[in-house]
Amino acid sequence: MPGVSSMTAPLLKVALRRPGPALLGADARAWHYGPSFDPGAVTSNHAAFARILEEAGIEILWMEGDDRGIADAVFTYDASLMTPEGAILMAPGKPLRAGEQELHRAFYEAQGIPILGEVEGSGRAEAGDTLWLDATTLAMGRGFRTNPEGISQVAALLRPQGIEVKSFDLPAYGGEAACLHLMSLVSLVDRGKALVCAPLLPVGLWHLLREKRFALLEAPFEEFRESGTLSLNVLAIAPGRCVMVAGYPGTRRLLEAAGIEVRVFDGEALCVGCEGGPTCLTRPLLRA
Repeated sequence: MPGVSSMTAPLLKVALRRPGPALLGADARAWHYGPSFDPGAVTSNHAAFARILEEAGIEILWMEGDDRGIADAVFTYDASLMTPEGAILMAPGKPLRAGEQELHRAFYEAQGIPILGEVEGSGRAEAGDTLWLDATTLAMGRGFRTNPEGISQVAALLRPQGIEVKSFDLPAYGGEAACLHLMSLVSLVDRGKALVCAPLLPVGLWHLLREKRFALLEAPFEEFRESGTLSLNVLAIAPGRCVMVAGYPGTRRLLEAAGIEVRVFDGEALCVGCEGGPTCLTRPLLRA
């Protein structure tokens, strides 16, 4: 059965969705996309990323079907959370993404993957605001996309598995319309190594990472700012093996100096343009 309780254990199975009609015809202003958004290039950007995963031997399960007008559906990380015993359907806080979890529900039902529950009512939660610190600890960010009620519901769904949720307030950096997730500020890149945006990292999370003996790699803030936070969105496909968007040499040098193997792809049109990096493009289903 699929299961995930780590950000860095070897990635074996992942769900992806190709850029669909909603993204290719998106109103950039309505979706808060940036100037580098290029509908003519997003498909090739996504294909280049998928090739890296395939070359690494990761099994890709494609989320097919109608995107229901949700341009951001290509970022499969957010609308559900995989746990050791099955999936939790989230409730995206970006208004234009409302109902995106139904795309994930249909996928899980077709694959025979258990759905443990869902965020309901006034709860709002996006999985980009989650971070597995270890097998029994999930960090969650309170921000514009995830509210306290959403966090409370996720915590209740995880409690029977012996998993504790620790929540932290996120900064208002970028404003209400921007996509600033917890994973915009920290990416776990190896056992015991975290790439962080030190100036914006919640103090409580800084202490918790140090308590859990993570070495903190402080990403160049200039690249973080210039990329719209995407320089720090790094996907670990195995301990010490990562994928990131090309074009941020300072961040890449920092990772490689820490012993991290880095693969890069051109994500300017898709990732930088649409506010979602390589981690956001995946819904990990199984990590060893």
